[in-house]
Amino acid sequence: MAESLVSCSRAGQVAVVTLARANKLNSLTPAMLNELESIARVLEADPELRVVVLTGAGEKAFCVGADINEWAALQPLDMWRRWVRRGHQVFDQWARLRQPVIAAINGHAFGGGLELAITADIRIAAEHAQFALPEASIGTCPGWSGSQRLVKLVGASHAKYLALSGTRVSAVDALRSGLVHEVAPTATLAERAMSLAREMAAKAPVSLQLTKQLINAASGEDAAATLEAMAGALAATTEDGAEGVRSFREKRAPNYVGR
Repeated sequence: MAESLVSCSRAGQVAVVTLARANKLNSLTPAMLNELESIARVLEADPELRVVVLTGAGEKAFCVGADINEWAALQPLDMWRRWVRRGHQVFDQWARLRQPVIAAINGHAFGGGLELAITADIRIAAEHAQFALPEASIGTCPGWSGSQRLVKLVGASHAKYLALSGTRVSAVDALRSGLVHEVAPTATLAERAMSLAREMAAKAPVSLQLTKQLINAASGEDAAATLEAMAGALAATTEDGAEGVRSFREKRAPNYVGR
């Protein structure tokens, strides 16, 4: 059995998901995308879980993006089907996770690694971390929402600066632009991320999750599903909602009262 390259552990009501390919700077492979998808499904379904921390192994990199050796030989249609679309599916799943997600960016976040980091709701960077979209330098383009989700986060002008220049920006510059929310000493990054996760986990979990969904919807992230889910939940709490279920089970016409 192949060794897992994405680990997941629990600390009470907080889950810690770690990209565990430090020797390759946590660069992403198709197998890792599959693992991220599987873990997200488990987290989404866990009624006791309140907050998720996403990080990378080692101190050099959070994730330096897609492993070029995994996609460089792909034919165009396979590049579309097996790589770009697949990454979008997995990253969208993380962006829409029910629980709040904190990215503890323990090192460089380049390309797809930056795109993965911005699926999180809150980002805390180690002081030595750097951020970049270097795709144009290797003849490709941002493929996992670097040209979409990033624009909503930092604006078109700054997204263009990153994507068109390929410039590496520091954690301090990322903080100034709104790309990250906090910068922490490398030695205390994990501790700070867990401290914030525990503070959030102590709050009303349904309120946190609903608030996340509302803000996501306001930014265009899964707005239709959010509205329908909340409308359905509200309708289910009404007297008419209960009457509808009773009448169905009793095989009779419902008597709705508008409450």
